[in-house]
Amino acid sequence: MANDPQQQQRDEFFMHRALDEARAAFDSGEIPIGAVVVCRDRIIARAHNLTETLCDVTAHAEMQAITAAANALGGKYLPECTLYVTVEPCTMCAGALGWAQVGRVVYGAADEKRGYQLYAPRALHKRCQLTSGVLEEECRELMQRFFQSKR
Repeated sequence: MANDPQQQQRDEFFMHRALDEARAAFDSGEIPIGAVVVCRDRIIARAHNLTETLCDVTAHAEMQAITAAANALGGKYLPECTLYVTVEPCTMCAGALGWAQVGRVVYGAADEKRGYQLYAPRALHKRCQLTSGVLEEECRELMQRFFQSKR
């Protein structure tokens, strides 16, 4: 899959949609992380961080996207879905992705401080495929710009 140019093109297309969500978060003062859930090459859920808006530490982009996707499909398991997210999921989100049995996770920038691979590298479902580094520079730059603006 890593060497499939068509898959790479699809991954970049959907990561751009996740970046659109991250920019919406940025514009509303939220940490700029965006996510989309894709099933059969169709976006079924879009989300971005809402932790400030909802005053809820669990309102991460991934959590919002999982809930919206489950509602769209009418079931709690998402084995045929791919979640695209601009930054590596945290442990909480990786655990939720594992419980939802998401079939594939694609992320842009790694999170060296809070990413799940540091604390819970086996949190995703055992059948979940992982792709990292898609549009990594764009995803990282947006995060850096956000935190620089806060200093």
